[in-house]
Amino acid sequence: MGNLYLIRHGQASFGADDYDVLSPVGVRQSQALGEHLAQLGLHLDRCVAGDLRRQQDTARHALQAMNASGCPVPAIETDPAFNEFDADGVIRALLPGLLTEEPHAREILRNGARNRSEFQRLFALMVQRWHAGEHADDGLETWQAFTARVEAGLQRLLGTAGSGENIAVFTSGGTIAALLHLVTRITPSQAFALNWQIINTSLSQLKFRGRDVALASFNSQAHVQLLRAPELITYR
Repeated sequence: MGNLYLIRHGQASFGADDYDVLSPVGVRQSQALGEHLAQLGLHLDRCVAGDLRRQQDTARHALQAMNASGCPVPAIETDPAFNEFDADGVIRALLPGLLTEEPHAREILRNGARNRSEFQRLFALMVQRWHAGEHADDGLETWQAFTARVEAGLQRLLGTAGSGENIAVFTSGGTIAALLHLVTRITPSQAFALNWQIINTSLSQLKFRGRDVALASFNSQAHVQLLRAPELITYR
């Protein structure tokens, strides 16, 4: 059987002008992951990443760390099917309908870095309404379109995978949630309940034989836990 290793990107720059940039913690998380995979003696046959900067840079730092530890690594392939859903678009589409019951929502969302718990509560509520289809048809990628995009990327990857290959997929939390939904048939609500638990650079493993895929492990944090560095356990 082959293995797909789903890796969430390192910590991005939450609250900054450009979220899509790894923070210094995100860089260290990525390096720690690569060092850990090298210690495990994992041989990667392929590496695929979405085209978001945080996904590409996480892959680059992890593979550089593996290579520095003596492990040969493949080139990074890019497939935007593994990009995250449009979180900013979800906020723009769902916020107006939320303001009647959450009058301070706009201020909280504008200052998310200073209101992390309230930001998460409101964002989770909007995501729930998004995957339930409770928004206008205004060009926002729907949950159904998002999962179709992710499934197309998965099928494209399986269609080109060799028997027994180890393939790393550097992606995002929402994309991993969509893959869990597709592979295990849990509901979108259940998938996103798991999504909020996925730490940066965690490792989830899918086993495949041909087009058949099964979940083998979820949200492994061993690479940061072994370092005994709690500051490397982050969720954004």
